[in-house]
Amino acid sequence: MTIEHYGCLIVGAGHAGAQAAISLRQAGFEGSVCLLGDEPVAPYERPALSKEYLAGQKEFTQLLLRPPEFWPEHDIALSLGRRVTAVDAEAHTVTCADGTTIGYGVLVWCAGGTPRTLRCPGHDLDGIHAIRDKADCDRLITALPHNHRVAVIGGGYVGLEAAAVLSRLGKEVVVIEALNRVLARVAAEPLSHFYEAEHRAHGVELRLGTGVAEIVGENRTVSGVRLTDGTVIPADQVIVGIGIDPVVEPLLSAGAEPAPGGLGVLVDELCRTTLTDVYAAGDCTLVRGGAGIRIESRQNASEQAATAAKAISGRPEPLRLLPLFWSNQYDLRLQTVGLSHGHDRTVLRGAPDERSFSLVYLKDGAVTALDCVNSARDYLQGRRLVEAGTRVDPALLADARIPLKEMAASA
Repeated sequence: MTIEHYGCLIVGAGHAGAQAAISLRQAGFEGSVCLLGDEPVAPYERPALSKEYLAGQKEFTQLLLRPPEFWPEHDIALSLGRRVTAVDAEAHTVTCADGTTIGYGVLVWCAGGTPRTLRCPGHDLDGIHAIRDKADCDRLITALPHNHRVAVIGGGYVGLEAAAVLSRLGKEVVVIEALNRVLARVAAEPLSHFYEAEHRAHGVELRLGTGVAEIVGENRTVSGVRLTDGTVIPADQVIVGIGIDPVVEPLLSAGAEPAPGGLGVLVDELCRTTLTDVYAAGDCTLVRGGAGIRIESRQNASEQAATAAKAISGRPEPLRLLPLFWSNQYDLRLQTVGLSHGHDRTVLRGAPDERSFSLVYLKDGAVTALDCVNSARDYLQGRRLVEAGTRVDPALLADARIPLKEMAASA
């Protein structure tokens, strides 16, 4: 028996879910809207968890995407602490873990992903943490005052951001990365080596090109990490940042077309799945005909959610996404525009020694992405080059005295 029913049910109360609800009202959707999330708290800014929130620089209330009164004022119901376990696309219903059933006119799936976990011996010991939601971060914050040695498994953005915060808090930090450099999946070698040098300069030890064989423990609590070369890294706490698994099983079981390679659920340019009246947005999606990689960013989540909301409201505008990313580590602000995936050349602008530079990525002579470290001007001006796929003489790109906007104008 269906007790609840909404014109639009949004599953997932992260950035994508919140933006979907907001955009529906902005687009004039007059039906009932429910934002259902598995956390017991209202939508909040997740990227800050591994930065300002972990560092104690922001209270949780400062992370809220909207003040508490916003949701009822815009007639958006918040249903928190509930998890959807099944979707019946024909009946237009979902079933929750508590056994309740909710009906919908349109479903927007924004469930995101869950942190990948270790599978080695000792993976279930106390003292192993992820940084994906508020509860994860709160557990780590509570444990930190009583512990000094922290091992971070994974040299991606989350792992490096956490390492930067913890080293500044006076902790002894070791970053363990299976590949031979940090940020190997998202950036070229010059940027990787720059950040490796920065972390080492701040006292962070890096163990690169080695995997984790076992989490060592005493009395069911972490005491160290055994590497594949046999070395044991002493640790009181372990942070695991090795990516996410998209939460899409209920959709796929209902018949939605999966993305290749287990990358989530496939959507079109309007963020529609192959199920009738079912849309999806955010970290759990792959856009058909796109770059072939899942984009995990706040901006992508928001853009896809807004696209879905417009389509639902009868104002379809195909998704035209220019990926944007950012990372704060120490006093370094990294801003990325575009996707470096598949590049065949890089050009360095500026001097890494001066801690302000940009790395420009090219493919077949066209600018496809920029990584800008403490270089907001290049980031803002370089967007036009990426959007247009502009071809620029690499010698000009390398001359930091020439503003990128001049290259865009001349091209």
